[in-house]
Amino acid sequence: MPLSKTARARTRENADLLIVNSEELLTLADDNKKPRTGKQMGELGIIHDGALAVREGKIVAIGKTRDITKAFRAEYVISAKGKVVLPGFVDPHTQLVFAGSREDEFQMRVEGASYMEILSSGGGILKTVRDTRRARVEKLVDLGLERLDAMLSHGTTTVEAKSGYGLTTGDELKILEATKRLNQLHCVNVVSTFLGANAVPPEYRSNPEEYVDLIVGEMIPKVAEKGLAEFCDVFCERGIFSLEQTKRVLVKGKAHGLKPKIHADQMNMLGGAEIAADVGAVCAEHLLFSSVEGVKAMAEKGVIAVLLPAAAFSLMMGRYADARLMIDYGVPVALGTGFNASCWVENQQLVIAMACHLMRMTPAEAITAATINSAHAVNRAGEVGSLEVGKRADVVILNAPNHKFLCYRFGVNLVDRVINNGRLVVDREKQDEPVFMSKTE
Repeated sequence: MPLSKTARARTRENADLLIVNSEELLTLADDNKKPRTGKQMGELGIIHDGALAVREGKIVAIGKTRDITKAFRAEYVISAKGKVVLPGFVDPHTQLVFAGSREDEFQMRVEGASYMEILSSGGGILKTVRDTRRARVEKLVDLGLERLDAMLSHGTTTVEAKSGYGLTTGDELKILEATKRLNQLHCVNVVSTFLGANAVPPEYRSNPEEYVDLIVGEMIPKVAEKGLAEFCDVFCERGIFSLEQTKRVLVKGKAHGLKPKIHADQMNMLGGAEIAADVGAVCAEHLLFSSVEGVKAMAEKGVIAVLLPAAAFSLMMGRYADARLMIDYGVPVALGTGFNASCWVENQQLVIAMACHLMRMTPAEAITAATINSAHAVNRAGEVGSLEVGKRADVVILNAPNHKFLCYRFGVNLVDRVINNGRLVVDREKQDEPVFMSKTE
């Protein structure tokens, strides 16, 4: 005899949340447990009329709506009819924690001043350093919370945050302590990177090697001792830190358990991509001027290219990283906002659109780059970046009929809802402003 409706309901498992009836559900399933390369970057794992079940912050099932609703029941069910469901965006390159702003510098760029000209005159990074050194850690935390709110409202649920606006041991530790507090206070996951080698401070201008001595002899050991960072980064650029200095810092960081990253070939073809491959960096970032040899070396060593079209756009360089070359050579490509005091953009949706319009990435490649590949770039691919059973339920629902619409309609926020660790944290259908939740709520 067939089970009654009541009996069938009793046989279903309980879940905390069901998301059902999506037009497209993009799983980005991480089958190989490695960053995606080549043609793999165009494979989104699309389920039409897709659904997923969430329990205790984790995804417990994913599939067609008819199958999920037969197997699970929940008091809270979200209909994503006519919408796209995908993993929360992962932003693998920001300098989240700083004080002050640089809108005057922006006008200088409009009038023709270059990045290096502004820096050499005491502006740029050094202006933000002065402002950040004066700020108390509590102020930096308050500013960071506001920025995380903005990122979350646009669908970002995991963020990398670099230091680099202190350039003294005490101030770098202050920034990293603020970063640690942000990770504790806000529901967005914040991954910490030490970037003491972001610029040579004015007090060491006549002897930059002495500042490198300070980084390797004092800063890195203290950062590692206090457990304030997971990665170590260097701004490797002509007139900032040389290839030799960069390698020295990254090797020292590795010796203290800090995984290497590198700002590479942003302004000139210096060989940063080659150094990234040489030291076994997790990723190399910017890469506007990288050589073909450097790209090949990165591909051979599996170094992820973190591309930042918004940063190049904000600097008005008229040039962007050659994403097509990198993808063709088998380099895993990730995308980040490059959020900092000179590139004030918290919106990964806009970056995805820029990647398509300015770097000729396909919509599928750009979405892959901003989710699972970015998760690999911050060492979180086992937890986030795809929708799979056992992973954190970090989910974005977009007011879009298909994934291509994300790059086609840009300049607006397409987010309908954001679920972070299984909790609804942004709901634009019920109110004008997002609902933000701390980790402890």
